[in-house]
Parts: sequence; C-alpha cells; structure tokens
Amino acid sequence: MRGAKSAKWVAMAAVVAMAATACGGGSDSGGDNANRKIDPKGIVSYANGEPQNSLMPANTMEAYGSVVIDSLFTGLVGYDKSGNITYENAESVTPNSDNSVWTVKLKPGWTFHNGEKVTAKSYVDTWNWDANPANGQQNSAWYRDIEGYDQVHPEKGKAKAKAMSGLKVVDDNTFTIKLSNPIPYFAYKLAYQSFYPLPSGALKDPKKFGESPVGNGPYKFKSWEHKKSVQVAAWDGYKGSNKAKNGGINFKAYTTPQSAYNDLRSDNVDTMPIVPDSELANYKQDFGKRAINTDFSALDTINPAFYTKQWKNIDAKVIQGLSMAIDRETIAKTTFFGNREPATGWVAKGVKGYQADACGEICKFNPAKAKQLIKEGGGVPGNKISIQYNADQPHKGWVTATCNSITKATGVNCVGDPVTDFQADTEIRDQKKVKSIYRSGWVLDYPFNGNFLADLYGTGVDGNRGDFSDPKFDALVKKADKAKSVDESAKLYQDAEKELRNSMPGIPMFYKKVNSAYSNNVKKIEFDQAGDPILWNVEVFKK
Repeated sequence: MRGAKSAKWVAMAAVVAMAATACGGGSDSGGDNANRKIDPKGIVSYANGEPQNSLMPANTMEAYGSVVIDSLFTGLVGYDKSGNITYENAESVTPNSDNSVWTVKLKPGWTFHNGEKVTAKSYVDTWNWDANPANGQQNSAWYRDIEGYDQVHPEKGKAKAKAMSGLKVVDDNTFTIKLSNPIPYFAYKLAYQSFYPLPSGALKDPKKFGESPVGNGPYKFKSWEHKKSVQVAAWDGYKGSNKAKNGGINFKAYTTPQSAYNDLRSDNVDTMPIVPDSELANYKQDFGKRAINTDFSALDTINPAFYTKQWKNIDAKVIQGLSMAIDRETIAKTTFFGNREPATGWVAKGVKGYQADACGEICKFNPAKAKQLIKEGGGVPGNKISIQYNADQPHKGWVTATCNSITKATGVNCVGDPVTDFQADTEIRDQKKVKSIYRSGWVLDYPFNGNFLADLYGTGVDGNRGDFSDPKFDALVKKADKAKSVDESAKLYQDAEKELRNSMPGIPMFYKKVNSAYSNNVKKIEFDQAGDPILWNVEVFKK
C-alpha cells in the first residue's frame, strides 16, 4: 500500500500511506464550501476493510492493515513524487564505497507515543525480532540482505542466532547495516513498513501490542472494533514534517464497494481507494470538482499457482497463449470506461527502470497465436481455469470479461472464483490453497523496478505467493544487485524483466489509476505516487 509504503497486496486500486508527497488530486471544494471554517480537531473517515492480521508492521502484506500501520508509524526514509529518497526518522543513510555497509543516523528527540525514546537499538532489536521465524512475521525476508540473516532465519528449522551479525549499534542515534552482498539501492528498501521501529513492549507481548499498537508516527492508536472500524488520533508530540492537520482518522470497515460509494455520495465517509466498476461511468458527474482521476505506480496481474497439479512444470507457452487471448484494450474501454491502461510489462509506470513494452507481443491480443501457443505447450490441463478474486471489491466485471475473452479466443473454459473478502483471499494465497489462478494487485513499496521483480518473482521471496521459480531470472537479479550504482542496477533489472517473457510468472493486465472522490466534509484530498490519499494533510470543515 505505502510500498514505501507497502510490499503489500492491494485489495482494489490503491492502498493508503501517510507520509509521501502529493502528485494528484481533486480541486479545492468550491461553492458553498469556499467560506467554511476549518476544524483542526475534525475527524477524517476512510472507507477501509478489516485487516487480515494484528497491526504488526512486519506481519502485514495487505492494504487494510497497512493503511492503519502507516498512520501510526514513521520509518527511516520515504520518497518524493520524483522517486527521490526523503529522510523521515533518519537524518542520513549513507553507504560506504562499495555499498556493502550503510550507516544510519537518526534525528534526535523522537519518541514513541508512550514516551519511550526511538533509538538505534529500537531499530536493531525490532529487525532481529522480526527476522526470527519463531515470531511468525510474514515479511521477515525483507531482512534477507543483511549479513547474518541466514543464521537468524535459516531455510529450515529454528534460529541459530538471536541477532543478525550485520546490525551494530554505534550510539543512541547511530547504527550500521552490513549487507551479505552489496546493493546500490538498499536505502530505497528502508522505506518499506517492515523496517519501522517498535517500542520494547511490542517484543515482550506482541499479541497485546498487535491489538493496540504504539508507534512513532503522526497518529496514535485509539480503538479497534473488529470488522467495524479502527480509529486513530492526531499525536501532538510528533516530530516529523507530516504532522496531522486534522484530529484523527476513522478507518471504517466496509464489506462492499457499493455501500462505501453510497456513503461517500451521502457524505457519510470522506474518501475511498476506488469507486466501484458500476460507478466509473457516473462518478465524475456525481462528484464534479471532487472527483479524482490520476495515475499511480501499480498494476494488476493474474498469476498461476505453480504449486498446483495444474500448473506445476507447465510449459510457459501455455501461459503465453492465455496472455495473448486477453483483449485488454476492449476490457479497459468497456469494463473500466477508459480508466485503466493495458499493461505491457511486469513493472508499473512511474518508477526508476520502467520500460515500455517489456512483455512484447505476449501482452498483445492475438487469438490465432494464442490458440497456437497453448497447443504447442501441451494445452491447459483439464482445459479449464479459474481466476480467484475477492468479492468485496470491484473485480467481478473485469475478471468475467477476461474469462470471456480467453474462452472465445482459445476454447479454454474460464470462470471467476470469488471469495468473500480480501482477508479470505490473502489467507488462501498464504496457505497455498489457490485452485488455479489468482488476481494480484501490486503497488510500489519503493520507486525502483526491482521491487516489482525481485520482490515478487525471486525464488522463495515473501511476495512470491505462487511459488514461481526461474533460475535465469534469479541470476539476472543477482547481477543487477551487484551493480555499483542505482541507475546501473535499474538497467540490469530491465534485462531480468525481459527474461520473464520466457517463463511467465504471471500475466500483466492493467496499469492502475486512482478513481476516487472526496466528500463535502473536507477541503481537499490529494493522492501520492503509491495511489494513497495523504490523510495527514486533510483539513476538515467545521460542521
């Protein structure tokens, strides 16, 4: 959501982060709102859903939990709308000459909401705890670059060490990170929420902490009424630049996008990540100047579950054929009313290293070639596929259209496989129980093409929920990570992306847009590069 702010699965078009620079949004409310006064204690309401897990940063890889976590915590770095690193809790993050050791200096005077100081030890202790498999944090592999990770989190069995040897506390405000292999873009990774610090109490009683977290961000936790709402309040002691301009946020849990939209239209909620498909043709008329349409760095794919009998050891030609059987242009125009753009690769637009047409002809509609490739690859086992998606968000329309296109072009029977909500959807993926293919949406965690490649399709990484593996791709990733500069690394990652044409870890579908709006209760809402409403910056009108 927020990568920064998020190596996380997106439930719809966006996830919500708190501390990035704006790059799109609606106009200031005019008319009757022009002379209304601002209430600095006013509450912003956001149409969310029930988080999958407790609110632990390193155990969250989905939008509903990440939006809350990003309001409660601030990490070392963020990034601006141009993709440049910005310093948040860190004063500086500096590599040595070969990018193998990074020195982090913290801004002094920061505390957690409970008054405990945020120190170098806070970060080091948190990361070591998160990395230990005994603590069950699903994002633990984000520390895999650090020397000694393999001892704390071995491939099999219990931890052989309690601390990664690459982490050293120098003083209260300084620590060093030694990498097992140099990475020129490592500072970008630190924007992801797994690298947020936790107070000491979190590590002593994580279960309790996850239900009522204590962070260091612009908002402090207030309450969590499960499946109804999570509420946070502005924190007066916040030291960051993104200090809240409102009194708090009410993350309201909705089970359907239509009910959220109805509430938005009635001013009963202030914004939502994406309007329903059924309203895409009407929402600009419904909201006028308060309608929002802007690009952001995310894309949709549909990914085979390679651990299933159907896709295990499949010839990639079959997946190539399915890709060429999808008429993305028509679906974008009809189902999305022009509010999506057909994807031509596995990396979203707007990040360093994006390349146009990385997928080549494999992402172009060609029914004859599609049928030919599927036949050459030995056919789809059972001649039937299903595409899993979460039914609590607007996916049914485009999944149905995709299936109709595949069936018409190739004769392969394709059906949608709806599950009740995003929480159930992600749990099925986590448990490796997808029947055939699953819908996946990914928004940048940091603005670098490797985030859409190595962090999703590298063998064994956390984001690789389909168990995809390609030794050639892994080798190209390793080569890119050994580059001396960020620019050189991004260029080498482009070679790795082109390799994916041959192995097809997933089928690129659409580049996303923010299609949203905001209520008459607030002055304006802007969205950032991650497609997230910048809620700390929202001003609420007095009632």
